[in-house]
Amino acid sequence: MNARQDNPLNRQFCGFELLDTALIAVDQAGALRYVNPAAENLLALGCRELLRHQLHTLFVDSRRLLNGLKTAIGNNVSFTEHDLELDTCQQQHLHVLCTITPIEHPQCAALIELRPVEQHLRIANEERLLIQQQANRELIRNLAHEIKNPLGGIRGAAQLLALELAERPELREYLDVITQEALRLQSLVDRLLTPSRKHQQVEVNIHEVLERVRSVVLAEYPHGLSLERDYDTSLPPLLADKEQLIQVVLNIVRNGVQAMHGVGDIVLRTRVVRQVTLARKRYQLALQLQIIDNGPGIPAELKDHIFYPLVTGRAEGTGLGLTLAQTYVHQHQGAIDFESRPGYTCFTVLLPFASKPNNGGEKTP
Repeated sequence: MNARQDNPLNRQFCGFELLDTALIAVDQAGALRYVNPAAENLLALGCRELLRHQLHTLFVDSRRLLNGLKTAIGNNVSFTEHDLELDTCQQQHLHVLCTITPIEHPQCAALIELRPVEQHLRIANEERLLIQQQANRELIRNLAHEIKNPLGGIRGAAQLLALELAERPELREYLDVITQEALRLQSLVDRLLTPSRKHQQVEVNIHEVLERVRSVVLAEYPHGLSLERDYDTSLPPLLADKEQLIQVVLNIVRNGVQAMHGVGDIVLRTRVVRQVTLARKRYQLALQLQIIDNGPGIPAELKDHIFYPLVTGRAEGTGLGLTLAQTYVHQHQGAIDFESRPGYTCFTVLLPFASKPNNGGEKTP
């Protein structure tokens, strides 16, 4: 049996095992009696090692934490530190939101919840962006429907007029411009309406997707562009819409290539990550796909709006590539984010390997 199975408190606190928040149960002296898997991940130590510690040995300077524990137990009220910095015995620096809650238990006096400040802010920001993006998509979709009908009329009228002006080639040229521009706008409208299509789920090898994108992009930019592979070949298949995943990766890669004017390095990296929360659901395993380029970076004024429809840094761009990518990722219950500075831009896509969230009782791969 391992340390987690050996500890009888794991059965009593089994509901905490699937939470993505780090939870530590301690006695009145501050000795650790229980830790959940999220706490093991956060503190970079296994259950067996953590249960040998007290708070003052686990953290180099634990005065604020111990004072909070004393206050919570002494007054029988929850105690919260919104901005707590801790250094572990593993020389790991943590910046966390800490909540200490007294509990009635023969072996434990309090439950300590540690949530990284960055994660707390990211979740709040993600929820805000999801609401904003949904509102934007509805607005754009409604606008696209309104544009579609008059476009058909313009094209039809131009084609009829062309028949009447067969003997006037100098005017026919203007009609061709009208027809071609109407077709271009029709294509733009179709792309705006595309995300409403439900995706078709099949088993997909993510590396087949990446190789398809790689061949397409290298055919478009045969000189001056390097597309490197950094694959974890042990990854299980995804249950996903293959065409949509190709479009996600292609849009991100093309954005990077165009920002570098076709000259530079792009890395396609795949890894597995464990115990991930996506769209408020917990998954044991998820794909981490990173697309990294060494281009000029995303302009600061666009960073907060980069996924909004029609936002682009290029005069010839439509501003729909990243919007579509985000929409398709969200349809797969995933998440997309980026980090960018001059010389380095990394888009990270997280997609669950499970078709259903692990809410207890259901097993993921």
